[in-house]
Amino acid sequence: MTNEIEEIQKNDSLNNLADSIVHIVTEVRSTTSKYINTKLVTTYWSIGKHIVEFEQGGDAKSKYGTSLLTNLAKILTARIGSGFSRPNLNNMRKFYLTYPICQTISDKLNWSQICELITIDDNLERSFYEKECVKENWNVRTLRRQMDSGLFLRLAVSKDKEGILALVQKGIEIQTPADIVKDTYTLEFLGLPDINRYSEGDLEQRIVDNLQSFLLELGKGFAFIRRQYPITINNVHYYVDLVFYHRILKCFVLIDLKKNSVKHEDIGQMNMYLGYFAKEENMSNDNPPIGIILSRNKDELLVEYATYGMDSNLFVSKYELYLPNREELRRLINRIINN
Repeated sequence: MTNEIEEIQKNDSLNNLADSIVHIVTEVRSTTSKYINTKLVTTYWSIGKHIVEFEQGGDAKSKYGTSLLTNLAKILTARIGSGFSRPNLNNMRKFYLTYPICQTISDKLNWSQICELITIDDNLERSFYEKECVKENWNVRTLRRQMDSGLFLRLAVSKDKEGILALVQKGIEIQTPADIVKDTYTLEFLGLPDINRYSEGDLEQRIVDNLQSFLLELGKGFAFIRRQYPITINNVHYYVDLVFYHRILKCFVLIDLKKNSVKHEDIGQMNMYLGYFAKEENMSNDNPPIGIILSRNKDELLVEYATYGMDSNLFVSKYELYLPNREELRRLINRIINN
């Protein structure tokens, strides 16, 4: 049977016919899936609308109080079946209140993504995640991780008012090296212990072991090339901890890991790495490489002096082994917005 199939697959005309049919079926399945999702989302929005209008229709709150959704869930579950628990009904209600115009979102996101977005009370923050979710086709797990790690807050806190508003209106736009570098990277997924109990080698190994999560934290466009990338200059061997290539900016990205504070010699060494890659590794169509020193602590004044007159593509960033204090970041952003 296997040999027969192999012989049939050698027939070019039949293969072309099969390709056409596969294209049709795939397209129909995709369209059907999108249609079903849109109908499901609009249905839940309509249910939320009915609940809110019922609440606003007179004495509903005084008559039912907090028992409204609980009792409604029991009736609907008895009549229709599963899917209409109190938490689900509450999400439908909140969906309608958060998005009074359903068309703005119903054909872009699925119900699981919407349930995550409506947990965000701040309109600016929610708008950012909504746009990134659509642009980058995040699944719900990715969306949840980016929200938990405070991606918007971490990006926004380093910008001025205009920059924050641009982030909200357009999402992340990558045009310059600075656009792909964060001030702080959150590496809670590494599961590393207290700082005194791990080495730089441990840090590197954990990153390689959790490469998918690290790529997500780095952001769009990064492709992993190699760890401990060897460089030889005058018979002296050096090794760049992690080397990536950025598909959008078309350049190498070199990352050196430091367990503690970055020192001036670390900055000088990274500058040497950048020079080597620019001269020896770049192809004719590559842009100048980017260097990121990722350290546990960062002395801003030392970095300012140590990088004076150096390549503007050299960055020093911090990493944290725990999720950020989002409320503190939110207060900082509100001060920037309101000034």
